Amino acid sequence: MQTLVTVIHVITCFLLVLVILVQSGKGAEISTSLAGSSQTVFGSSGGANVFSRFTSIAAGVFMVTSLTLTLMSGESKQSLFEGAVPATQNAVPAAAVPTPGASPSAPVGPSGPTGVEQK
Repeated sequence: MQTLVTVIHVITCFLLVLVILVQSGKGAEISTSLAGSSQTVFGSSGGANVFSRFTSIAAGVFMVTSLTLTLMSGESKQSLFEGAVPATQNAVPAAAVPTPGASPSAPVGPSGPTGVEQK
């Protein structure tokens, strides 16, 4: 059921974006470059009624599917952090802990610039 609602939701998203881009507005937009003029395609009154009505229906379907998906996913009210393993604060990597009695193979302290003797 959730897959069906998700598919309807995604299709509605794409249709809503396309219908909004095709609508004629106050400036020059995509509708004039695609079809020339939307008034000649949909009659003398234009496609304003068709596009605005379809936009309202698509927006309603989008809202309903959004609420439905939210309610369907709300059945498991478990946080992602509830199952996480807590990190210990005093954890030190094994390589950083010196072994007692062992001498380091490389100097540990800060070294001076190369070629300059330290006094």
